[in-house]
Amino acid sequence: MNAIALTVNGRAVDASVEPRTHLADFVRDGLHLTGTHLGCEHGVCGACTLLLDDMPARSCITYAVACDGARVTTIEGLDADEIITELRAAFTREHALQCGYCTPGMLISARDLVRRLPDPDERSIRVGLSGNLCRCTGYVGIVRAVRSVIDQRRRRGVLPEPGGGRTILGPVGSGGGAVTSGSTIVQASPARTEPPREDTIGIAVPDFTPAITIKEYFTVAHPPAAVFDMFGDVAAVATCLPGVSLIGVPTPDRAEGTIRVKIGPVAANFRGAARIERTRETWSGRIVGIGNDQRSRSSTQGEIRYRLVPLEQGGATRVEVAIGYSLRGLLAQMAREGLVREVVARMTADFAGNLDRLLSGTAPRSATESAAELNGLSLLAGVLRRRAGKILRRLRRRQRRDEI
Repeated sequence: MNAIALTVNGRAVDASVEPRTHLADFVRDGLHLTGTHLGCEHGVCGACTLLLDDMPARSCITYAVACDGARVTTIEGLDADEIITELRAAFTREHALQCGYCTPGMLISARDLVRRLPDPDERSIRVGLSGNLCRCTGYVGIVRAVRSVIDQRRRRGVLPEPGGGRTILGPVGSGGGAVTSGSTIVQASPARTEPPREDTIGIAVPDFTPAITIKEYFTVAHPPAAVFDMFGDVAAVATCLPGVSLIGVPTPDRAEGTIRVKIGPVAANFRGAARIERTRETWSGRIVGIGNDQRSRSSTQGEIRYRLVPLEQGGATRVEVAIGYSLRGLLAQMAREGLVREVVARMTADFAGNLDRLLSGTAPRSATESAAELNGLSLLAGVLRRRAGKILRRLRRRQRRDEI
């Protein structure tokens, strides 16, 4: 059992919970706040949505122990909330509910949209509510209700809140994140976000604690000094990464650009900046980036840490990479960790091949090729082919054993 102390609907709560207890089960079974509903229990349907440190969160995939010190607000705690009151009236007026099972989570997500969106744009509302599923209404009344509340508030002069109160990228809650050690996900200590380092141009790139970290490595037949120098050439490295395009001329410690990603029907064009740190004495470096996609309303923050290890008396190099990231928005609902891990492995292999070609003097890819979309479906197809191959090999080995 773990002792936790948190605030639920404005009331201090001290409790002991099992490490595996989800926040949804804790508020329903432990605190009898049954307005938080459980549907898929995989973080997909959105019925369990509540506010964690004033930000919408899926309580069915959030561990209660990770919320130590956090503020939790369920639908019961929003009875007197001005926006929720207006949304409830609009839902009734527009016939936006039938069985009502999805409604608590739908209202909380809609509240976030009312706070953030500058105008009642139907497409933006549909994208924003895409993580809340309704089996009854067909969404028409729901969208109409949300649009009406946004329109009425803007007409009254109530301005939108940029980011809906978000000040940093990363997981909502008490600051607790998760990092990986090998293949095991372990709880991290509370995140310590340093003040943003202001750059002379563009946006600031703050430090952060990644939600997930994936470790990879590859080997190239070139000495560490050559590899390290190549990593210092930001423009050259960008040509090794599919979907990446630089904006302007990068400096040794700063770059701005875009990366295009397509996963199924969702396409995103993240635009952002990266801060670059390098230490020649240890053949190591770190790249910290931040980016947003306006179309899908997704945002990401990531870091790449690398270390070069000499091999074969310095004639070859093992490149050890740790990739950490936090993802929010529509793409976060599709980016399951297992798929991301496989895709990162594929991307790392592609990057290693491109890097080896550049170090060998082969001309870099054309601008058109380097800006080609990183297509998640094509990467996924490769992942599925590899998995199918592994299954077939296991079946053949089993068949041979049976024949013996």
